[in-house]
Amino acid sequence: ADRQARTDGTVLVSPGLENFRATVRQWCRGHVPADWRTTQTGAGDAEFVAFQKAWFAELHRSGYAVPHWPADWGGGMSVAEQVVLYSELAAHDAPRLVLAFVGIHHAAATLLAAGTDEQRRRHLPAILDGEIWVQGFSEPEAGSDLAALRTTARRVGDRYLVNGQKLWASGGLHADWCLLLARTDPDAPKRHGISYFLMDMTTPGIDVRPIRNAAGDSHFCEIFLDNVEIPAANLIGGENRGWQIAQATLGAERGMTMLELAERLGNAGFGWLVQACGRPGPDGRRPLDDAVVRDRLAGFEIEINGLRGLCRDVIEAGTVGAADASANNVGAAGASVVKLYYSELLQRMTGFGTEIGGLAAHTRLTKPASSGWESGSWLLDFIGSWEWTIPGGTSEIQRTIIAERGLGLPREPSVP
Repeated sequence: ADRQARTDGTVLVSPGLENFRATVRQWCRGHVPADWRTTQTGAGDAEFVAFQKAWFAELHRSGYAVPHWPADWGGGMSVAEQVVLYSELAAHDAPRLVLAFVGIHHAAATLLAAGTDEQRRRHLPAILDGEIWVQGFSEPEAGSDLAALRTTARRVGDRYLVNGQKLWASGGLHADWCLLLARTDPDAPKRHGISYFLMDMTTPGIDVRPIRNAAGDSHFCEIFLDNVEIPAANLIGGENRGWQIAQATLGAERGMTMLELAERLGNAGFGWLVQACGRPGPDGRRPLDDAVVRDRLAGFEIEINGLRGLCRDVIEAGTVGAADASANNVGAAGASVVKLYYSELLQRMTGFGTEIGGLAAHTRLTKPASSGWESGSWLLDFIGSWEWTIPGGTSEIQRTIIAERGLGLPREPSVP
């Protein structure tokens, strides 16, 4: 219904999709806060949280907060409609849903793929009401090798007693609930003794500590767990099935979330880059007048279009977010291709922006709290881009997945 084929094989956009674009465009003109970049630059923690919750509520009221969810839960948009929505939000410089990100993508994908009806009824409406989630996967010695995690969960009656530590928990200070991986069978092979839990962050025994980085941000946190009791009803997918269930979460991070990020990179990110190249430097000349610069910009535009196409192909094929990614080799590889492509393209583009911006770009050390990785503050964007080559599986891990699950190459030998 979204696209009509010509007899020569090319594709026309349907009138219905163009009407939808006009509706979203009109909505953006009336609802995207015009001054959000100013108010969110240097905003304190309370102002940031309040703004994020208000912006999410605004999107939710209009049906634009979770377009990728099933229709029964408030979504139901086609991939083509999602592309239009994210494209228009990016073109109108809308803020990102930073605090809601884990909830609407990772938690929702997990609950929809492997949660019980009761778990879905409890949490999906709550997420739409503003419930904030954090992901408790990585540990000090279990980052890329996530299966090496040491946090333990021991069954005691109708509860689990959890002890351990989680690291790089984005937004942990503000979270209401946590997606937690813990080892329930210490004697089983690494991937077979892990279980997946929903953990209430108000439970006694949880200590969240911010990690302050060199840029002064405290986005990442450590979570210490000391005899934390989690009801057995909060177990996802059965005991010792956590590794398989976690693939739904990681699949969402590597795949579905990229649809929005690709549109932001192609609209806001590329737009900021073109603007930077069009500004005269100290010598009065514009970088855009240099043929090499124009060639780089053309190359980026081609890569962005390729990324958009990859995102649509992977998602339209229904290959992202399967509860058991090993059952769909193409899906696992496709999501990894998208994640790898996006993270490294983001790194190249923000690096080029830093280079073009010169000294001014190196001394601009502020950016709006609710912006993405393409804010136009080139140095901070470039530093932030390196994060994307690590979480959700490093670029090296993605290449291994692509080789083994996508190309069918032999598995890497196990390290004793």
